[in-house]
Amino acid sequence: MTKIDNMMAILWMLKSGRKITAKQIAEKLEINIRTVYRYIDKLSASGVPIISDTGHNGGYTLLNNFIETPLFFDVEEQTALLQAAVFAKEAGYFFGEELNRATSKLKMYSNQEQERVLKRHLEGLEVISSVGKSAIEVVLRKLDKNVINEVSIEIEYHTSQEAQSKCRIVDPYGIVYWNNKWYIIAFCHTRNEIRCFRVDRITNIKETEIKFNRPKGFSAGKNFMEKLVPAVEDEKELMKLVVGGKTSALDNLCQHWFLGHQFKERTSDKVIFLLQEEIIHKYVPYLLLPYGKSVQVIEPLSLKQRIVEVLAELIKYYQV
Repeated sequence: MTKIDNMMAILWMLKSGRKITAKQIAEKLEINIRTVYRYIDKLSASGVPIISDTGHNGGYTLLNNFIETPLFFDVEEQTALLQAAVFAKEAGYFFGEELNRATSKLKMYSNQEQERVLKRHLEGLEVISSVGKSAIEVVLRKLDKNVINEVSIEIEYHTSQEAQSKCRIVDPYGIVYWNNKWYIIAFCHTRNEIRCFRVDRITNIKETEIKFNRPKGFSAGKNFMEKLVPAVEDEKELMKLVVGGKTSALDNLCQHWFLGHQFKERTSDKVIFLLQEEIIHKYVPYLLLPYGKSVQVIEPLSLKQRIVEVLAELIKYYQV
């Protein structure tokens, strides 16, 4: 048998509740007794609480409260899971209580050495979030349930331009978390198309008796990004945006949620993006102004003039 098969076999033998010796394990599995010792050590290092008694009636047993599982995590994997849980909770993950229970179990079945290392890793990482406990947790749980069950829902929803909520029936296809906001990607029966709805703008939600079938291979995240940053098939329709400046500022531009998707080329002192001309003159000035003198527009020259116009409008606004 393979190494993992032998280790699983040892675990199942220990699961019986009876004390078993290394010799008995070696005879049962037809392996060397030293190999048994190595496997026992590896199981213990993975967090399996094996009790070793020495002497005439010695042998190996498991702690009574041990819940066996086919998954064994080393300390690096445990660290990754626990730190990922920190990120998820700070993002407002809506299964927070369940996540806490899962991480508690992970810690519970760790040995002392693992606990020591995990504690040091967790103390060395902190995630600072500007949001507290999510006020939309109940809505997110309902949405998640209906995404899984493929049941249409009736929502009361208002946009940023609407003061009053409107009732819509939608087929929830998937939930997306982006830029500190939650979105539900759903087929809207009113508009007869797939739409993105901000979850914090849903004031009420009700289940219906309508079942739907989500399109095969549908990706909520991909659909969301396609709506956010529409693809342009012909690069000839695009204009070069060349920006120079400090390395740190250019790094930030390359990682910008919008400009990053338009990235074309990067050198030590400049970065090139490809965008539609209308977007360059309508939106880019407002994206670049917060960077002040740390960036400089190289081309198109028309963008420089547009930035001057935007600044003049701001000055006039604040002088009133």
